This record gives sequence, C-alpha cells and structure tokens, in this order.
Amino acid sequence: TVVGRGRGTVGTSERPLTARARRRGAASASADSRGRGRQVPAPHSASEWPALSQPTLQASSTHGPAGGDRPPCELGASPPDPMEELRPSGPGIAALLPPGLHAIYQECKRLYSDQPNPLQVTAIVKYWLGGPDPLDYISMYRNPGSPAQDVPEHWHYVSFGLSDLYGDNRVHEFTGVEGPSGFGFELTFRLRRETGETAPPTWPAELMQGLARYVFQSENTLCSGDHVSWHSPLDNSESRIQHMLLTEDPQLQPVRTPFGTVAFLQIVGICTEELQAAQQWNGQGILELLRTVPVAGGSWLITDMRRGETIFESDPHLQERVDKGIATDGSNLSGVSAKCAWVDLSRPPEDEEDSRSIYLEMHPRRLSDKDTEQIREVLRRGLEMNTKPILPPISSQKPQQQIGMNHDRAQ
Repeated sequence: TVVGRGRGTVGTSERPLTARARRRGAASASADSRGRGRQVPAPHSASEWPALSQPTLQASSTHGPAGGDRPPCELGASPPDPMEELRPSGPGIAALLPPGLHAIYQECKRLYSDQPNPLQVTAIVKYWLGGPDPLDYISMYRNPGSPAQDVPEHWHYVSFGLSDLYGDNRVHEFTGVEGPSGFGFELTFRLRRETGETAPPTWPAELMQGLARYVFQSENTLCSGDHVSWHSPLDNSESRIQHMLLTEDPQLQPVRTPFGTVAFLQIVGICTEELQAAQQWNGQGILELLRTVPVAGGSWLITDMRRGETIFESDPHLQERVDKGIATDGSNLSGVSAKCAWVDLSRPPEDEEDSRSIYLEMHPRRLSDKDTEQIREVLRRGLEMNTKPILPPISSQKPQQQIGMNHDRAQ
C-alpha cells in the first residue's frame, strides 16, 4: 500500500465488464428478505478466504484547497483518482461526475466540510476491469468525536462500491430509483485515534474489502444486527477484538441517488465473549450494551483495538442482562437442517428389504390425515421461504493467514 495523494479522471478507454459478470461462477446465491437466519460456513484453510491482495490497493488524495491546483504528494505516485473530480470547483461540475459517487460524497461533505480532500485507499485495477477488490475507493476522515457524549477522536472510513456508483451496468444492474442502489448500502468503520497519530491506518480498508468481496461472491446483503465471526484480530495484532457486529452509522444518513437508495452500515469490533453473547441472544441487544460502556465504543460504537476487557469484565452486571434476555427472548438466530423423503405406504411392500416394510415394522401407526396436512403445510411454507441455494464457500485470490468468517442473520 502506497500512501500518497493523487489526481485523475473518471473515465477509461478500456471496456468494463458487464453487470454481474465478475460475480458469475463465484456464487449463485442471492440475498433474500431481511430477518431470516443464515450462516456462511467458516473457511477451513487460508485458501478458502477471499484474501485482499495488498499490492492492488493504493492510498491517495489531494493537496491544496478544493478546486485549486494540487501537486502530487512526494510520498508516492498515484493513479488517476475520480474523487478529485467530486470536489466542486466550478459551475456544472456535478454534471461530469458519476451520479452515485457524487451523492455519497455529498453526504460525506455534509459531515466533513472541513476535509474536502480526504486520504483514500484506491483499487489500482478496478473490479469492473478484472481487479480483485470490489470497493473502488475507501475515504478516511478524521473525526473530532464529541466530548459532551464522551466520544473520543477517531478515524472514520467510508466505502464506495457496494452501491451503484456509475449507473451503466458495469457492476450493478439498475433496478429503479425506488429500490436499493446496488446492494443498497456502503460500509463504514470508526477506529479510535492513537495519541500522536497523524495519518489513519490502512488495515481497515483491507478489512472492508474482505467483507465487500464476501457480499459480491455470495450476493448476500448485510444488515444491522448481523454478526461476523472473524476468528482473528482485525488488525493482525494480538488484540482481543477478533469479530464484528454491524449497525447503522450514527452520523451518515441514508441517501437517495439516481440509481436507488444507499444506507451506511458501520462495522463494530467486538471480543469473542461478546460475539457468543450475540449468538445466544441477539446482535441488537449486545450493541445496546456496548453503547453503555465508553471503553467498549460508547454511543458511536468506536472500535478500540487496544481494549483489553470485554463489556462483561468491565461491568459484571451486564452479563445478568444478557442472561435475562436469553431467558426472556431466547436467541433470534435459528436454523434447521433436514432431509425429507416421501414414501407411498398405500402400496404393500415388494419384499422384506423394501424400505416401506422396515418403516411399517418400526412405525405401525400411520399419521392421521389432519397430522399429514399440518406437516405438509409447514414444509410448504418453509420451502417457500427458503428457495435460495445455500451460500457457496468463500474463495480467495491469494492465500493469507488462516482465518474464518461466519455471517449470521437475525431472524
């Protein structure tokens, strides 16, 4: 990863791949309605994980005031960067920009009007040109926090690419302005700023690319309350923060673009004990508990990779709240695996080895017509709700360290 500040244009003379062409063959599963329990099997080897190819990413941005001349940074040469074009420098500039990209940038600009030139991580070879990284850009802002709310200063990361940025079917199919743009969301992440830190770490960009690759491969959307079993420190350190919950970003508001709506889904780093509590109870309940503990994220759910205690170690009474919630509500994650076969018992068995003969010896009592109809109705409803194929195993571009990832959906 090269840290620098670059300039460029939006267009390219190369012909982009058609919509979904990058996904074809990698996955056939599609996202179903929110609120149903699902799980992505954890990879058993490093080759099964969609590892980020670090050399394909480059951090860049621009110098100088918005709209002015910006010489390249001496820290490294950068490829053309479309985000430079998003900083309005004259009348009608927005008409030259990809509308989806412009809409998201405007929401970021509303929040960070003092940072028109954020440092960015850019995929050198875009996904729609055959590159491995689905996110075209990840902007990194310095957020002052809120002393009044006990929110510390932190780095705020925002992705560009899970939604439809261009509207020309190079990545996402246009489904109408009233529906979601692309997958309907972008990822964000808030990382506590270390004392004396002058530039944001780039490892969160790699983390976000990994999650985005899972979404593109499985076509399975992420929702607030979902949890991701990562089984490895998020920054490859010795940290206890090894898993993730997802929630709405507390500051960025959903936006409507010419290609549909886009929400902002924030990644929250959590410990193993907190993940287990979310699995046994529910993700939203654990998120609310995290908000009550300043060192665990506070009201804005800031991830602190140096956090050495779980919320239950910081406040033992929180475990009682989880236990009570489990006893009262149970878990909102559930799943049933079954193999069903229908046997015609109206015909006599052909021989002693006939499965119907064995069945009749073991179960001489037949179900009543009422019982049979109830079972059929339950199975019919279940099959209608679960018509999507199972999610494929996560493949990788290059081997990385052995990690696993489960994504569970609240029911």
